[in-house]
Amino acid sequence: MVTMVDLRKDDAGTYWCGIERSGRDHGFQVNVTIDPGCCTAQNEVTGPKTESGPERGSLTVRCNYTSTWKTHRKYWCGGAYWSSCVILVSTTGSEQEVKKDRVSIRDDQEKLTFMVTMVDLRKDDAGTYWCGVERPGRDHGFQVNVKVDPATGNPGAVRTTSVPGLAFISSITEKTRNPPVTHTTSPLKWSLFSSTYFLLLVFLEVPLLLSMLCAVLWVNRPQRCSERR
Repeated sequence: MVTMVDLRKDDAGTYWCGIERSGRDHGFQVNVTIDPGCCTAQNEVTGPKTESGPERGSLTVRCNYTSTWKTHRKYWCGGAYWSSCVILVSTTGSEQEVKKDRVSIRDDQEKLTFMVTMVDLRKDDAGTYWCGVERPGRDHGFQVNVKVDPATGNPGAVRTTSVPGLAFISSITEKTRNPPVTHTTSPLKWSLFSSTYFLLLVFLEVPLLLSMLCAVLWVNRPQRCSERR
């Protein structure tokens, strides 16, 4: 099998399939012809050469066509080569939007244009696509290179705008969520403390005071007897 890619007009001509052998080689003649390109014949279909969109975002491609193909079926196909691209989504010949997976297409016959939208873009969506118009014989097509820009930052993060007073509101919310801790003595602890103090007063301080009083009385008692004498 011999494959020639990216064909050009000057590639047309005579070629040979050959097998080497001792003496005169075997060969078979093949005439190669180059058909006019899908996009250079009459520019029946046009569009952007390159279109890009962000990863996990979307992009829209606008394809234009001449009035001859107003009611013909339009489609969007993907693949490096026009002859072997795979149709991803196509119209029904009307202006009704058609969706298939992550791709949608809508034909505006008044403006002679159809829009293709790709959503939830992924890295492997980048590549070669074609705006196509169906017709008897060879379809018309226009090549579009799609690029997917890498996502910036965390895709799930929410963008916030700085608003005056936002920090203040945040601080209030934080205080509400985490109120300050204040050290207070519970009624149970205070009751226990009071009973302990009372017991200390009864069993220690009261006997001490009584002992001191008795000592004073005992010391003063002889003095009074001597004074009477």
